[in-house]
Amino acid sequence: MSDSRIAIRYAKPLLSMAEEKGKLDAVKDDMDNFVAICKQERPFALMLRNPIIPHLKKLGILKKIFSGKVNALTMSIFEIMTRKNREQVLEEVAKEFVRLYNIHKGIEDAVLRTAVPLDAKLRKEFTKIVEDIAKKKVELQEEVDPELIGGFTLKIGDRKIDDSVSGKLRDLRYTLINN
Repeated sequence: MSDSRIAIRYAKPLLSMAEEKGKLDAVKDDMDNFVAICKQERPFALMLRNPIIPHLKKLGILKKIFSGKVNALTMSIFEIMTRKNREQVLEEVAKEFVRLYNIHKGIEDAVLRTAVPLDAKLRKEFTKIVEDIAKKKVELQEEVDPELIGGFTLKIGDRKIDDSVSGKLRDLRYTLINN
């Protein structure tokens, strides 16, 4: 069975249970933090996927890191998945949970890539513009990509807006070559 199907099988009931117990936002925050840790701490993510490390040892590591810092429901999904030898897909489950949460709450994901980091004022303006375009609440993820030279690219769902200097240079080059 593929990792994405396994992730959906765990994320859906977790979402339902979290909503039922009134812990939906707390579990969502835990899952956001878990995904961030997996991205920032590559050895941690690799440890979860390593088939040589015993499952109970991985559970011990998860408990040391997260006990008392995450909701009990989040900790229980870590324990259940580890006992079922599915800890290698914990990161995918967390991502799927966040995706399902956003759908449930009517939140659109948007990725904004800029050449330099945004200040608070620009971030707020971009968020408002993106919410006007999407016509729903938006969760804006920011990425810094110096290769853009200037400007930005914005991806909202399956739509993409490229207003970057590198994009304009690419378009100009294409026009010059094909004329």
